[in-house]
Amino acid sequence: MAAENGRLKRDTYRHGDLRNALIKAGLELARKGGPEAVVLRATTRQAGVAPNAAYRHFADRGALLHAVSQAAMAQVARTMEAEQAGLPPAAEAADTARARFRAVGTGYLRFAQEEPGLFRTAFHVPGDMTHAADDTAAGAGGKTPFELLGAALDDLVESGLLPQDRRPGAEFLAWSAVHGLAALLIDGPLRGLHPTQAHDAGQHVIDMIERGI
Repeated sequence: MAAENGRLKRDTYRHGDLRNALIKAGLELARKGGPEAVVLRATTRQAGVAPNAAYRHFADRGALLHAVSQAAMAQVARTMEAEQAGLPPAAEAADTARARFRAVGTGYLRFAQEEPGLFRTAFHVPGDMTHAADDTAAGAGGKTPFELLGAALDDLVESGLLPQDRRPGAEFLAWSAVHGLAALLIDGPLRGLHPTQAHDAGQHVIDMIERGI
């Protein structure tokens, strides 16, 4: 076992992949236990390296948790992208814009319910919008969840479904409503809803956002 552990450590260092290995390990811990489960010792054990190895890349647990949080946010973005990619083609640009906007919210809610540990971790840190556009939180298309929402709103304006004068700040209204439902579904009194009821609630909230922005 010691020889095996030694081999794992040498491979990790030789390929220069220790940082990513620790983030991946942190994601697995977060998936099962949320942000509280992401601790340095458990992460290094999961990655198969010595406990002090993490300090080569992360100053402390907070730095590690931030990196894992950003990686979890990128997974939110990929789920939203997948929801958009699965849309059937539409004949009109306005129909496409509307469907892509709704897919942003649907994908967000789907991720929260399918991966509650990662969802909680994605929004655990930081305490402001400083990193909302960082590449570390972006999906395959290069946009973060916040940027995907913004792009969908811009498409609504371009297609004539959202007046230009109502665009400023619309992302905060839409995000607040969908995130509030997500929190209620995974941590609040709505967590006992049947999946069909939860889906319907999500669509009704998105309907409400469409009418309100």
